[in-house]
Amino acid sequence: MSNEIQLAQQALIEDFEMFDDWMDRYQYLIDMGRRLAEFPDALRTDENRIRGCQSQVWFVAREEGGRLHFDAISDAAIVSGLIALLLRLYSGRKPQDILDTPPDFVTALQLESHLSPTRSTGLSSMLTAIRRFASEALQAA
Repeated sequence: MSNEIQLAQQALIEDFEMFDDWMDRYQYLIDMGRRLAEFPDALRTDENRIRGCQSQVWFVAREEGGRLHFDAISDAAIVSGLIALLLRLYSGRKPQDILDTPPDFVTALQLESHLSPTRSTGLSSMLTAIRRFASEALQAA
């Protein structure tokens, strides 16, 4: 069964395949991060901070019409790019689809071997937070 997230993951993998080397992929990530929506200072609170990230990351979720919408920002360029990637995949999706779809893009893009250990941990922490938000949204429904 294919869902919106699986389709978005496939499109993302295809986007990354356009680049021959990792320097170009890093630049693509950084460019994605620069296009993140403005994140209000009022939301840059300790309770919205993701633990496990070396850089500062703030992540908020809201539910609208049975779908989760995420906003996030980081003080680091590549981490902001990872956030943009996660928002592209998961924002605006149904909580059950988030929980049912493994993050295959991490392996497909070889992120674990091209990110520093601290960035890999941060990515994992953000994915855990997204799944937690989805789980909480389902429990509240």
